[in-house]
Amino acid sequence: MTRNNQIKREIKRYIFLFIGSILAAVGLEIFLIPNNIIDGGIVGVSIIASYLTKLPLSIFIFILNVPFLFLGYKQIGKTFVFSSLFSIISLSVWVSVFHPIPGLTNDVLLAAVFGGIVLGIGVGIIIRYGGSLDGTEMVAIIINKKKAFSVGEMVMFFNIFILSSAGLVFGWDRAMYSLIAYFIAFKVIDVTIEGLDEAKAAFIISEKADEIAEAITARLGRGVTYIDGKGGFSRNEKTILYSVVTRLEISKLKSIIYDKDENAFVTINDVSDVMGGKHKKRAIH
Repeated sequence: MTRNNQIKREIKRYIFLFIGSILAAVGLEIFLIPNNIIDGGIVGVSIIASYLTKLPLSIFIFILNVPFLFLGYKQIGKTFVFSSLFSIISLSVWVSVFHPIPGLTNDVLLAAVFGGIVLGIGVGIIIRYGGSLDGTEMVAIIINKKKAFSVGEMVMFFNIFILSSAGLVFGWDRAMYSLIAYFIAFKVIDVTIEGLDEAKAAFIISEKADEIAEAITARLGRGVTYIDGKGGFSRNEKTILYSVVTRLEISKLKSIIYDKDENAFVTINDVSDVMGGKHKKRAIH
């Protein structure tokens, strides 16, 4: 990669980190916070602390994340930490800008749903472009290196504790609405990171492998790889087809397979990333 391309890529990355921070601030200040609904992680702790002390939310978002950024620099890497620091500073600025603006709705359910959606898009963009707004994620990554718990399990543990604390401060109905917002944001983050064209890997075992491979290539435009296999019970030689398609192409893929062979054995798995080949590239940072 040339120096100019690298600079352009970094500029693009920080622009999207900035946009993600704006959207996250909108989700918080325009929807969630006016209705006493919190997010998980350090942002959730910051919302509770701001409510109890009457100090600006932006102060807590920045101060409470600093120790985790230091740990992240030591354990995870400076690129991730600098991206996260930029995102956190941007979020702190924008929550201050949006704070005087009245909430868009007083309907708590609508606030939880749309706040979760907007917040999830914002956080998803930030994660997609190499940053984070939540110090608990950094702690989870570090603990994951030493313990048997996954990052997701650690983050979930932290957030159950934080959302439970919201019940003591804002009331249990608000804690339940916060859980709704958190769940929606979590799902939207996943879609934002992976995209609607999230890659899926299909393994197909069929007596009509050639016909299926030709149909996949002709009708979906996807490459197919042949893998030699052997049945564990029958010990017969088997031809296994391997192809990577998008989430939106799964239904059509199944239709193609079963049009050719109703007895075909098919497994479909998630793929974390795809580069090269005939599959659309999703490399982002």
